[in-house]
Amino acid sequence: DARPEISYRSIFISDVHLGTRAAQAPALLDFLKRADADTYYLVGDIVDFWKVRRGPAWAQSDNDVIQKLLRKARKGSRVVYIPGNHDEALREYCGLNFGSIEIRRDAIFETAAGKKYIVMHGDEFDVVVLDHHQADEELPPALAIVNPNRADDLSGLGHLAAVGLVFLTLVAVT
Repeated sequence: DARPEISYRSIFISDVHLGTRAAQAPALLDFLKRADADTYYLVGDIVDFWKVRRGPAWAQSDNDVIQKLLRKARKGSRVVYIPGNHDEALREYCGLNFGSIEIRRDAIFETAAGKKYIVMHGDEFDVVVLDHHQADEELPPALAIVNPNRADDLSGLGHLAAVGLVFLTLVAVT
């Protein structure tokens, strides 16, 4: 591997949906080759098990992304995998480590200035889910809820959901 062009304290990756035609694994792989981090937060839906169950569109580039992340972990980067709804089967393993990959329900991220945030996948805030999920009776306090399918989404950002941008919900711990 060539030396990365830029280093970060943390990189957050979410909703990649490997195993689907929309995954854009080659672009992610290119980014991972150019960037390095002390910690990688894989924040849900990295692999789309819903789609894989119905017949995956698994490309070599999907394998390459997984291998690149495993290599970064072997070389000393911390990798925290927080399952989302499309890879929820991994939630059974929260609290365990698979090699150097930590499987967690959520994680605490601390900024360089010392401010702490909890990192979790956005499906934790879904009230209406179209499969077997049961919504929590009460949502945790959050800085913002961005879900264009909810009537109480006042963020004004719902139009961005259709273009596949990552929405990470950071809830202040302090």
